[in-house]
Amino acid sequence: MAFDKKLLDIVACPVCKGKLIYQPKQAQLICKFDRLVYPIKENIPVLLETEAKHVDSEELEKLLKSES
Repeated sequence: MAFDKKLLDIVACPVCKGKLIYQPKQAQLICKFDRLVYPIKENIPVLLETEAKHVDSEELEKLLKSES
């Protein structure tokens, strides 16, 4: 069973409550505002700040362009 995209309508960044960007190839969710990358493990988003990867602005732009 794959990650259900319908969840994107109800899940939000636990830090800022903002919208998350889904990247299926990388199995991750990105919060652009906080520059946090949340992993998706076994089709379940791990929305814990302690599990998120902090990225700088440059890396964030690369991640967002890689999906285009």
